[in-house]
Amino acid sequence: MHKLFGISALAGVLALACSAAFAADVPAAGTSPRIDAIKKAGVLRVGVLANPPWLVENTTGSGDQWTGPAWLLAKEVGDKLGVKVQPVPVSHETKVPVLGANQVDMTISPLAETPERQKVVDFVIYSNTASCMFGQAKNEKFASAANVDALNDPKITIAYFIGGSEENWVKQRFPKAHLRGVTSSNAPAPIEEVMARRADAAPINRIQWELLKSKVKGLSVLPKENDCQDSQELAAPVGLAVDKNQQVFLDWLRSVQAEMKPTLVEDEKRQIEAMKK
Repeated sequence: MHKLFGISALAGVLALACSAAFAADVPAAGTSPRIDAIKKAGVLRVGVLANPPWLVENTTGSGDQWTGPAWLLAKEVGDKLGVKVQPVPVSHETKVPVLGANQVDMTISPLAETPERQKVVDFVIYSNTASCMFGQAKNEKFASAANVDALNDPKITIAYFIGGSEENWVKQRFPKAHLRGVTSSNAPAPIEEVMARRADAAPINRIQWELLKSKVKGLSVLPKENDCQDSQELAAPVGLAVDKNQQVFLDWLRSVQAEMKPTLVEDEKRQIEAMKK
């Protein structure tokens, strides 16, 4: 009985190992028109528009023009298909429409997955964007807040950029707090409001927080866990996009991403560290 159980368990382990090993195998010819077309053309056309840390453009003229997790994923897809990756410049206005127009095979300019975009494209998710709340560490009102919920208090003043991506979220998330809308600037967040103590807290993207804390000392952040990098505040998945109705292609891309996940996570961290310099 024990011997049979051992053989059965071993068979199960081997089956799982085999399924993982072949999870990202290229679909057979004739099962994906997109993959067949890419192979026939000899190139994988990818829409590019820099968006660090996920897709970084090297403008020095030496070395690889593109780096970052999105590029690594595209390169892996190209390698598995045996084709070259051809960057196709896109803009904020065209990075989604180019898919339906068949001008690219994938848009690797990082896109936040939203309900509106889900109606027209499918996503291969490899990261996420989210918000943090930061304030001065020596500000007792901010320092005493155990979590983001604690900032929803009439005694707390929260600054936000008028017309910014966080404006509606701030109004919904902190209805009891005193809200202070300020004119947007080139800064990633209302830093001056916090430093001048006109505000106790302000929202900032989790990536931008990593850069801000390395340049401005004496700041603290919420959520505290993992320095806000696991925040679920105003969170949205981030990934590459493909046109709708390509299930075999989509499933295969997702399996490639799953296979590369540890590499992509580490490269994102590396890119963030590079941005601090």
